[in-house]
Amino acid sequence: MKSTREHRRTRHSDAGFTLMELLIVISIMLILMLIAIPNMMNLKSQANETSAIQSLRAIYQAEIQYQTNYPANGFACGLAQLGGNASSGPPSAQSAQLLQSDLASGQKSGYTFNVTNCTKTTVNNQDMYTGFEATAVPQAVGKTGHRGFCIDMSGEIRSDPSGGTNCTVPIQ
Repeated sequence: MKSTREHRRTRHSDAGFTLMELLIVISIMLILMLIAIPNMMNLKSQANETSAIQSLRAIYQAEIQYQTNYPANGFACGLAQLGGNASSGPPSAQSAQLLQSDLASGQKSGYTFNVTNCTKTTVNNQDMYTGFEATAVPQAVGKTGHRGFCIDMSGEIRSDPSGGTNCTVPIQ
């Protein structure tokens, strides 16, 4: 039979963690979270940048398709012209239904998209756009993305490291 002292020792060792051990574990968890959270935020902005590049490629493809479908108009000089809802009727030059609705609205994955710098000529009293530039800028520079991006009718995507539309650095 165990003595009272041995019985207490057995009970004490089965009691679980001490307060000091719990504080050490919580401290280690806090340190790991402080390291992980900034990395997670950076991953989110990198994902947004990748999405912005893919979205600009989609806009470029939609512009080429628009020019093919509506040669008298040339390129579209607005995202709304490239978008449109299939339930509103057949595609038209004002609503070509070539882009998904969130991109056609100009807001997607932390970026704002726009078609700018349209080059216009007049042929037989009708305006025809012969050039365009599509831009993607972060909604909050440093949070939703770090760089701005541009694409024109040549199809080359360039970036602006400051997050604007002064795109001079080619994307590889």
